[in-house]
Amino acid sequence: MKQQAPLQAAQPMGAATPLAGVSGMDEMLEAKLWRNPCWFSFRLNYLALRYNLPLYDWVRRVHGLSRPEYVVLYSLALTGAGCATDVVRTSGFPKNTLSRAVRRIEALGLVERRRDEGDGRNQVLTLSQAGRALMEATMPVFVAHERRMLSGLNEEERATLARLMAKVVLDHDAWPDRIEEGRDAP
Repeated sequence: MKQQAPLQAAQPMGAATPLAGVSGMDEMLEAKLWRNPCWFSFRLNYLALRYNLPLYDWVRRVHGLSRPEYVVLYSLALTGAGCATDVVRTSGFPKNTLSRAVRRIEALGLVERRRDEGDGRNQVLTLSQAGRALMEATMPVFVAHERRMLSGLNEEERATLARLMAKVVLDHDAWPDRIEEGRDAP
C-alpha cells in the first residue's frame, strides 16, 4: 500500500517542543501530540485518557462498576445530591446509559432516590451509606493518580496550569454547542 504524505497544516500554535522526535513515543502519537494543528484539544484528550483508562479499569476490576456507574457516584460525592439529568449534562454520557447505571447502582444499594420537592417530576439521587463508603475508599486512588500525572511540575507550574485551564473553561460560552456549515465551518 502506497503511503500518502501527511496533511500539511499551518504550524500548530504551541506545538514547537523539544520533545518532537525524541520523546520515545511511536510516530502516530508523536504526530498527534507535537505536529497537530489542534494541539490543545488532542493533548488534553490524551491526558484525560491517560488519567481515565487506568482508573476506570481499576474500578471495574476491583469494585465491579462500569465507568458510567462510577461517574454517577463520583458526581454525587462531589455535590451531595443531584438528578440524573445533571449527571447527563455534565458527563457527556447518553441519558439511556446513565439511566441503566443509576438502576444498577440503586439495586446494589449505593444510591438512594427521592422525589424532588421543588419539581415532582424529578428524582434526586444521593449516596447511600455504602455508596459514601465506596467513594471514601476509591477517591484517594483518583487523587494519587492525578498527583502522579502532575509530579513533573513544580508548585508554581501546577498553579499556573490550574489558572490557565480555568481561564479556558470559563470561556466556554464562546464555543458553539453544534458546528454549523457556513457559520462555524468553512
